[in-house]
Amino acid sequence: MTAAAATTSGRRSISPSPSVSTSQRQNEAWWSIHPFRGMVNDVRRRAPYYVSDWLDAWDYRVVPATVFMYFANILPALAFSLDMFQNTGSNYGVNEVLLASVLGSVVFSIFSAQPLVIVGVTGPITVFNSTVYDIMKPTGVNYLGFMAWIGIWSLILHWILAITNSCNWLRWVTRFPCDIFGFYVAFIYLQKGIQVLERLGDDRAFYLSIVAALLLFMVAYICGELGGSSLFRHPVRVFLKDYGTPLTLVFFTGFVHIGRMSQVHLAVLPTSTAFEPTGDRGWLVNFWDLSVGEIFTALPFAILLTILFWFDHNVSSLIAQGSEFPLRKPAGFHWDFFLLGITTGVAGILGLPFPNGLIPQAPFHTESLCVTKAVKKLDEKGEDKGEYTFEATHVVEQRVSNLAQGLLTLGTMTGPLLVVLHLVPHGVLAGLFFIMGFQALQANGITAKLLFLARDKNLTPSNSPLKSIKRRAAIWGFVIVELVGFGATFAITQTIAAVGFPIIILLLIPVRAMVLPRLFRSDELALLDEPTASDFTMEGIGGSWGRGEQQAGLQSNDDTRLASRSSSSRRSVNAGDARRDYKSQEDLAELGQAPHMRNTITRRRSVDARSSATPDTA
Repeated sequence: MTAAAATTSGRRSISPSPSVSTSQRQNEAWWSIHPFRGMVNDVRRRAPYYVSDWLDAWDYRVVPATVFMYFANILPALAFSLDMFQNTGSNYGVNEVLLASVLGSVVFSIFSAQPLVIVGVTGPITVFNSTVYDIMKPTGVNYLGFMAWIGIWSLILHWILAITNSCNWLRWVTRFPCDIFGFYVAFIYLQKGIQVLERLGDDRAFYLSIVAALLLFMVAYICGELGGSSLFRHPVRVFLKDYGTPLTLVFFTGFVHIGRMSQVHLAVLPTSTAFEPTGDRGWLVNFWDLSVGEIFTALPFAILLTILFWFDHNVSSLIAQGSEFPLRKPAGFHWDFFLLGITTGVAGILGLPFPNGLIPQAPFHTESLCVTKAVKKLDEKGEDKGEYTFEATHVVEQRVSNLAQGLLTLGTMTGPLLVVLHLVPHGVLAGLFFIMGFQALQANGITAKLLFLARDKNLTPSNSPLKSIKRRAAIWGFVIVELVGFGATFAITQTIAAVGFPIIILLLIPVRAMVLPRLFRSDELALLDEPTASDFTMEGIGGSWGRGEQQAGLQSNDDTRLASRSSSSRRSVNAGDARRDYKSQEDLAELGQAPHMRNTITRRRSVDARSSATPDTA
């Protein structure tokens, strides 16, 4: 273990005393609101680790993680800047998108309770900004001034939700709405790539741009596949996986200037003067010039934006602190949502697109900070297969990498680098959209279920969790529900009502909580769906709602197998123990159904130290 890890481990027993006892909270009415409780407890839990958040950055993983996240953040930002430049009357350009990313990274790396979360400009916000422009353009309103008031109203709404502990509702968020939202974002990427090419006409530039886009997609895909294969040595695979896409973009930016292709005039990424806005204006938006009616017209849009950010940013935070990562420092959703309100308001006043948590960059950041060790692979019988895999031992939890990648992004706004960015053709950016969308689809849970259903039953691995579901129709039904949710979300974004798509996303949460349990058995839902993050991450908001359902479902599946086991292999449970209906972690491990058991073990000391700190209830 590195020195940074030791420092972290030494601090993980620190735990602030809870402000309210468990019994008091259990006796409170469901509608009780305790203003500021969640924010205060978030700060209390995280404050003891603030110094170590900087000291723990003295680790070799921070440098490659910083470089990787710089490219992982800036490449989508460039693609989104082109889309918004074309769809918002040139009000947003490269500098606005880059500065929005800098704003998010600086604020959240220094002040947040979850510094691993990467904040920047996302695909859904480009849809939101473009739709608002289409709706308000006929009215002749000052677009940036109107967006500033959306940001100001949203700031107020963010603060209200943070103060009233609304993030406690995240306990109801499972993989079901997250997978649908991720599926939607992936198709938005693909659609944006097609739209970029569609605007190029039908001449030679159009066909050359298609070739460049497809070549970039194929080469970037090959680099990703090689990075996950057994070919070459480990450092080469890591290099291809981390830097294959940015190097591919650089190559094809120059490729279109080779030979006869240099005679074709290609549209390139529009840029502006270093550190200056894209349009002829200052950084401060004249939001005070709007009429009272226009100011209050911005309020409904702000409500929709707040709904989007409540889901998108918090889900980014959950996934970045997923149960697959052996984290040791506590999360803080309420405080971070309060900070997000500040960045939203400031971005609006400066005329920037609103930044929020990025998917998949946020979990990529955590993954890049994992320190791993080689462990032997065992077959289903527990025998050595002679192969090795890499297992995370700990995560370098610190603030420097997020701050550093933000400062590198700020450096990208300098004149020389803007000149370089101005060379990137539209076709190359379209290919970037394609590879981002495809990679997002590859990692999505809906895609995994569709592949399972399409795979030959005889060639399906016996340890596949979905194979434990007796009713194959249940898998089909669950996937159909997910696709209907995706279809509704994607369909509304193709209309003038696209600004309302966050409502569809939000409605998926009660659908999962109240409708799906009527359609599927608990043991089926336990395998088809799962909590988004571990109890360790969720302890500040009341724990994971789906965790008990998952354990109950696993018990239902394996009652017969457990009954045949010797009683000595089980823990004795008192009759009055409220947890007697669930299997222990040891039982789950024996059944091979505790995939994140190692994470639970590494956190056990931390969780035990916090056992007195009860969740924050609204």
